[in-house]
Amino acid sequence: MLLLRLFSELFPQHLRVIYINHQLQSASDAWGKMVEQYCQQLNIPYQRVAVDVATGNLEAQAREARYQAFQQHLKPHEILVLAHHQQDQAETVILRLLSGSSVQGLSAMKALDRREHLTIWRPFLDISREQLASWTAQLAVPYIDDPTNFDVHYDRAWCRQELWTVLRARYPKMQQGISRSSYLMQDADEILQEVLQQDLQYCGDAKQLDLKKLHNLSLARQRQLLSVWMRGDDVYRPSFDMVERLQHEVIQTKPDAQAVLHYKHWYYVRYQQMIYRLDQSEYCADQFDAREMNQSIILYEQQKMTLSSGDFQIQATKMGLAWSLLNQPLQLTARQGGEKIHLYGRVGTWPLKKAIQEAQIFPWLRHRIQILSIDNVMLGVFTPNGFWLAQSIYCEIDGWQPNLIS
Repeated sequence: MLLLRLFSELFPQHLRVIYINHQLQSASDAWGKMVEQYCQQLNIPYQRVAVDVATGNLEAQAREARYQAFQQHLKPHEILVLAHHQQDQAETVILRLLSGSSVQGLSAMKALDRREHLTIWRPFLDISREQLASWTAQLAVPYIDDPTNFDVHYDRAWCRQELWTVLRARYPKMQQGISRSSYLMQDADEILQEVLQQDLQYCGDAKQLDLKKLHNLSLARQRQLLSVWMRGDDVYRPSFDMVERLQHEVIQTKPDAQAVLHYKHWYYVRYQQMIYRLDQSEYCADQFDAREMNQSIILYEQQKMTLSSGDFQIQATKMGLAWSLLNQPLQLTARQGGEKIHLYGRVGTWPLKKAIQEAQIFPWLRHRIQILSIDNVMLGVFTPNGFWLAQSIYCEIDGWQPNLIS
């Protein structure tokens, strides 16, 4: 409420209030009414938003629901202003330290926090709770005492009611010291993020990493890069144990082991000297509708078609299939195993499986391969790498081929 009072004088024409009702306490409606009345007194626009808090860690779920509501109701040009103070910051650092947070976690809250879809300003972050309470009393600003702040069942309340008293008795200036450490951690995190971006560009991208290049980095930089890479667009990084599992169970296995680790909705797969980050639909789509994989098709010139292995277009080429094959039924079948192919331009036949391995088609994409034939004569093979022309009586100069277009 003190924040409302001060900002109503500083920015009277550029201020509005969003009150989040978590619906967790019987007094929450009364608190909302109290805030609304104070906003009317100060002539500040007021909006009440009720949220549903998911089960689980109540503090974390309430925070998640609160920020989602803010993001939903804020306008593009608006800045979210929050009243976190120095003790809030110090409590956050201590709680994250006890939970084993990274440098980013220990940097805690930023006074000016620019996120992708949200900008947060915390003008009280360097001011003590006692100073704010003194100003509140001097200005006769109404306030609310949330009883959960005194319920030591919650981690933050326990930290404030139990741990804080012990620490402050021994270290009177520990709040300022912890707050200062959070700023040092923010500097360290900014430097770390710059290094991580350089390492990611060197080793790969969001979908894949080159293991040879990864091993050129120090072990510490490897762990940090893998942690950020696994996080992706999520808010939180994976645990230290999960990063170690990725190293031991996938990265350090033999190149041909096809090792995989499932974490959340991602699959981390090693193939040769690369590690790939695949979503569930990409990795687990190990079969397509049999009617799509095995069907009779009729092709025509310049036709575009979407198959399990990609998008293809019928185009003229220096060496290809006979034009007489167009506009008549051809057979499209899934690979069963044991097939042999005589690739055009190569001597003799060899197992299709070996050709696929030599082409280094990813194991999780091989089920998409289809064989094109007529009267049990193999014409070619549709693969994620393109169409492979097979040697047959139907090959001719200035013929046609399906070319991979995407």
